[in-house]
Amino acid sequence: MLALGKLLELTLAGREPAEKTQLTVDGVRMRWLSEGALEVRPPEARDNGLDLLLSAGIHGNETAPIELLDRLLHDIARGDLKPRARILFLFGNPEAMRRGERFVEQDVNRLFNGRHELSSGSEALRACELERLAASFFNLPGRERLHYDLHTAIRGSKIEQFALYPYKDGRAHSRRQLARLRAAGMSAVLLQNKPSIVFSSYTYDKLAAESFTLELGKARPFGQNQGVDVSRLELRLKQIIEGCEPATDEALDGLQLFSVAREIIKHSDGFLMHLPADIENFSELPKGYLLAEDLANSRWVVEEQGARIIFPNPKVKNGLRAGILVVPSSDETLV
Repeated sequence: MLALGKLLELTLAGREPAEKTQLTVDGVRMRWLSEGALEVRPPEARDNGLDLLLSAGIHGNETAPIELLDRLLHDIARGDLKPRARILFLFGNPEAMRRGERFVEQDVNRLFNGRHELSSGSEALRACELERLAASFFNLPGRERLHYDLHTAIRGSKIEQFALYPYKDGRAHSRRQLARLRAAGMSAVLLQNKPSIVFSSYTYDKLAAESFTLELGKARPFGQNQGVDVSRLELRLKQIIEGCEPATDEALDGLQLFSVAREIIKHSDGFLMHLPADIENFSELPKGYLLAEDLANSRWVVEEQGARIIFPNPKVKNGLRAGILVVPSSDETLV
């Protein structure tokens, strides 16, 4: 196997490869760009016009997606997987990966779409570098652009595998992309209704990619992901990479759609969230439930029918989102 196929090993060791460019026996070019960043380019005659960005490790302790990308890279480096797409593999936060922690000083996935410019430190610099790498990769005109940012969650979930679909004013969400996600094992999609500061929102908003944050289960250490089943996603990614996806209709049967009702923003150290510490994502909350309180007698009371909570985290920094209330949605706005 080519040495560049061991990107994860290099990243965890903090080493640069001796050779920055290598070719597989099939003429696939692998090029190391920077720490945790590798570009894969098929021979020109096999290129089908897709640019695919696969990122993981934006949170360093979310290891199942990192291991998934590692397996794909090994298959490419051995010649077992024969790409027809250009691919950029990114491991988002190498230092946090080495420490086995979500982040070192600040959450990288809250530093995109201009937020890194308002901050400092190594993780702000990394967010800037990730934007630069993505922008450089998605700079070729006339090509299809697709980005999957792969995560696992801090807590368990009533719906284990789901996607978040970013928002851009004047741009509709794609039924075809949702059908593809359904085939890849996603059980639900949250259709967002305002711009965000996460990585997939940056590539969707600024780089015109079809972009998604995929949540694949609960975060566990390296080597302990037997309970995280990414087999359907892994198969679909291989098919996308090789340009051999089976024809599927655009029926979304069984795929639950949600929209954002409200975000809960933590404004002060006095913020209180009235939820059990072990509550799972997509837990339903009854109308009238006092969800959270903060300064100036501000209160978040559940008013929506069928409301569910995702990503509750009262420990975020002041000014950041401490949770999202979501409600069931329909497919009427899809194109």
